[in-house]
Amino acid sequence: MQIPFSDRSFQYGDGIFSTIRICRGEPQLWSLHWQRLTDSMHRLGFNAPGEEVVLSQVHAAISAPNQVLKVLISRGQGARGYGTLGISEADIYCWTAPMPDYSLTRQQGVSLGLASMQLSQQPLLAGIKHCSRLETVLLKREAELSQYDDLLVGDQQGFLIEASAANLLVWHQQQWWTPDLQQAGVAGVMRQLLLQQQLVSVQPLPVSLLSEVSTLALCNALMGIVPVATFAGRSLVTGPAVTLQRQVDELLQEV
Repeated sequence: MQIPFSDRSFQYGDGIFSTIRICRGEPQLWSLHWQRLTDSMHRLGFNAPGEEVVLSQVHAAISAPNQVLKVLISRGQGARGYGTLGISEADIYCWTAPMPDYSLTRQQGVSLGLASMQLSQQPLLAGIKHCSRLETVLLKREAELSQYDDLLVGDQQGFLIEASAANLLVWHQQQWWTPDLQQAGVAGVMRQLLLQQQLVSVQPLPVSLLSEVSTLALCNALMGIVPVATFAGRSLVTGPAVTLQRQVDELLQEV
């Protein structure tokens, strides 16, 4: 696969993508991936391809029963400059990778800390998994240089947002909450599944809440639900996260 130099996702990060788990040869949670892709293309003003076009390329790229597939949709190819006029159609790219083994991570949980960096607020881009991911690169770099498996990050107003590649779940007052992502962050498809099933609720969550809670979890489309074993060196209670993990695993067997 070769991306032309004139491609907008290469030139300006003017594209979107979704990372999909291929399970038994089919894209798991495809309807939620497509829903997010469609919403993102509409918000960014893409000349969007139809679902059948994208799905056919996804299926053509699948090369194993269980693997990871990334689908990237660029605004297309354009002349020099930031302007978008005259771009007739979006470009679609798909490629695969082996599925990582998350079994130990899901069983033992992860250690988290709090990032020193903060995410900027931009409601026009909030929730979209766009290709302009330099903030996430910096967050991941900070996490790699830390003593933790990953870091949680807040925005510039002091509200929790996410981890470097997963959404955050907070067990508080005997129920699960996930941060409001109207100002920053990526709205993951596993998070959306939990919301649809009414297993979690959205709430603005201040960073200061972390000192009060005893149970956290992470989620994304590849690893499902992962308990957080420790936060900033403090041991957490994993029971509610393990229960949620089992619920979601059963749910995924049905969809």
